[in-house]
Amino acid sequence: MTLRRLWLIVALLCYLGLAVYQLELPGLHYDEAREAGLNAMEIVTGAPITAFREAGISLGGRTFPVMVQDYIGALNVYLALPFLALTGVGVPNLRILPVLCGLIVLLLVERSISEWVALVRARQHSGQNRDGQPQAHAPIALAGLLAVSLLAVSPSFVFWSRQGIFVTNLTQVFVFLCLWLGVRWVRTGAQAALIGAALAAGLALYAKLLAIWIIGPFALLVAGWWLTARSRGRAVPPLDARTFAAALAAFVLPLLPLIWFNVQTGGTFASIGGNLGQSYYGVRNSDIAANLVVRAGQVQTLLVGEQFWYLGGVYANRLAPWLALLVLMIGLARDWRLLLLPLVLLGMAVGASVFTVSDLFITHYALLQPLMLAIAGLAMAGGLGLPSPDGGAAPEIASRTKGRPSLAVSQLLIGAVFVAWVATDLASTVFYHRALAQSGGLADHSDAGYHLAYHLRYNGMGAPLALDWGIDAPVRYLSQGAVTPIEIFGYASPAAPDDGFAGRLAPFLENPDNVYLLHSEGATVFAGRRESFLGAATQAGLRPVLERTFAQRDGTPLFELWKLYRE
Repeated sequence: MTLRRLWLIVALLCYLGLAVYQLELPGLHYDEAREAGLNAMEIVTGAPITAFREAGISLGGRTFPVMVQDYIGALNVYLALPFLALTGVGVPNLRILPVLCGLIVLLLVERSISEWVALVRARQHSGQNRDGQPQAHAPIALAGLLAVSLLAVSPSFVFWSRQGIFVTNLTQVFVFLCLWLGVRWVRTGAQAALIGAALAAGLALYAKLLAIWIIGPFALLVAGWWLTARSRGRAVPPLDARTFAAALAAFVLPLLPLIWFNVQTGGTFASIGGNLGQSYYGVRNSDIAANLVVRAGQVQTLLVGEQFWYLGGVYANRLAPWLALLVLMIGLARDWRLLLLPLVLLGMAVGASVFTVSDLFITHYALLQPLMLAIAGLAMAGGLGLPSPDGGAAPEIASRTKGRPSLAVSQLLIGAVFVAWVATDLASTVFYHRALAQSGGLADHSDAGYHLAYHLRYNGMGAPLALDWGIDAPVRYLSQGAVTPIEIFGYASPAAPDDGFAGRLAPFLENPDNVYLLHSEGATVFAGRRESFLGAATQAGLRPVLERTFAQRDGTPLFELWKLYRE
């Protein structure tokens, strides 16, 4: 076994160990359940399927979903089916899929980086074998191994991969597959690579439309390079009409469900068009400068890893941004060509991210984090001074680095940075796990939701009234469909009940058997519903009684179960 393979295997095993440990924690988040678990559970158990916007493909009297949100495809639903069918309906069972997606992402990051380094070195030195493969594979693979090692222990990568459906980490898989095959097409001219890259791009966009942040800029960069190089008479990969048509068809094919969904509902266009000026949560998309400041701060937060307060603590790697800056400066000084286009791609993606139809959630940056650490791996490899493909020193690099800090100094600094970065991130990830074992998760991620679902199921409360967001989907999934909360709080505005709230509530008030579910005052998501509910009950001559609360492990109340009694 080669050193490269041994290194890669150790990194992958390290990731798996960190990712699968106490996989049932934190508690099931609403988006995890809503975007995959619920429909997958319904399909596996034969329960009625609640297709998003009631749109989908009808087979055997059942409507199978094609989307789970206006901008999120149903791929997670169908990929989760074999795991639930084989292992049962549960939280760890559902999370096996995103953990494996994270594993695939690590492999694709390594391949993408190695392909890029091979392309840069080939362009610089034209040293290739007859089959187009670089002659010195091990040095070229070093950049990918460094990046994979950083990702494998990163709290952001590990914990977001565990809850991957919550942030739809399936987009990472297809985005990096697209990057790998796209760069491979540029390097080798293989038609299959171009068609595969187009297919991966379509799949990434169908998985979640925000994949356009990377797919769009990458396509522009590749197309711009190809057209410019061709106009200047330089060698470019051949692209005939037949290959272009095949690539276009491969790109469109995965988007057919999205197209069909919009033919039925127009939901995607309505969602985007209705939030062009101001998003659902009040973000002004025209305020580019302010949004960019928020996004830039999130880049730093990702490196630090301090966004996981809901695991029960905050363990920040304050060194990470400085270490990243140091290796970037060294890498640019020694071999800027290795980093220029990846940095441009990242910058374009950050620029695209200032627009949102929801909010500037940091979870969106789960898509960019592997790219960020891929650039760090490239910078480290560049600072270490990779040999040319023929194993000798590259005269071009030597001439560019003459008079700059010696290679030995750079190697010493890079080695120290790599060890410090991996060690501090690994420590943070371990500390997060320790905190999570005690807290069980906080707020919307608390395992208190498990106790709520089981109480409702085994006490015959099959149709409670949900008066706040975040309750319905987890309860339905955890109860395997035995409990179906009725959401009447209204989605029109998170800030206040809409005009129809009182009318939706009124028919249920007279039935003393009805159960009403709320978050505690400190955990309320959609404001004003509690006050309206209590006011309407009192006005109808009913006495609201808090029957039971469900608290986090630290004793903080989270869910409330109410009933109404006649005075």
